[in-house]
Amino acid sequence: MAYIVDMRSDTVTKPTKAMKHAMVNSALGDDVYGEDPTVITLQKKVATLLGKQASLFVPSGTMSNLIAVMVHCNKRGSEVILGNLSHIYKYEQGGAAHVAGVQLTAVPNNPDGTFDLRDVEKRIRGSDIHEPITSLIAIENSHNVCGGKVIPLDWLDSVSELCKKHSLPLHLDGARLLNASTHLQLPPERLVRGCDSISLCFSKGLSAPVGSVLVGSYHFIEQARRVRKMLGGGMRQAGVLAAPALVALDEVAPALALDHKRAQVLAKVSKAGSYLCRKM
Repeated sequence: MAYIVDMRSDTVTKPTKAMKHAMVNSALGDDVYGEDPTVITLQKKVATLLGKQASLFVPSGTMSNLIAVMVHCNKRGSEVILGNLSHIYKYEQGGAAHVAGVQLTAVPNNPDGTFDLRDVEKRIRGSDIHEPITSLIAIENSHNVCGGKVIPLDWLDSVSELCKKHSLPLHLDGARLLNASTHLQLPPERLVRGCDSISLCFSKGLSAPVGSVLVGSYHFIEQARRVRKMLGGGMRQAGVLAAPALVALDEVAPALALDHKRAQVLAKVSKAGSYLCRKM
């Protein structure tokens, strides 16, 4: 039997049978009131997984990143420093500027998804009244546009130290964080140790149909909940969406190593095929 595999993106994955079963049988409540038991379970599970105090279920990674920017950059005239190939900068319609009035200042990404921290430090500003106030540094791991590269752990620690030096929060767009964790064979908690907020997506390689979780401190999530409501992200019986995300954590995430091996085989076969075609 032949199968057609859609390789456009890991966003075209379909929910598993277990996910569909969980959606139908999930316990429900009103999540705007904080009463959906399935959402509560998911939020606690992700917060524990990443070693943070709390988390918040939201419809999408784009909304999750925007909420993080709006909470961290709550003063007029704020700016975020981030990579010029990051998802926030390239693929979120400039929402930080359009919706939140926050300036995005981009620095060149290196091929491995990092950027020059010396360059970043020179760009941190706010003491001069003519300049915007640098209020956040945002990074991405794994890095989508840079070939899905996993960010080196020593660089993650270095950017965290830079943020601490200048009393700046650090946000991680970790849409595919569990892929990075699997590749490095390290718990996700270690990868986000120096981050003040993290966005984790379930609707990509984890194959759940909808949803992301924003993670941080109790105070950060309390503020994030207010912003989510303002942006229209407050959902009611959201357990039907949180349930497949729980299945993704329990059943799909442990299989990511096999997923990576298959991707490597496909890459080698594709490369070999391309070479043979050039020789013919």
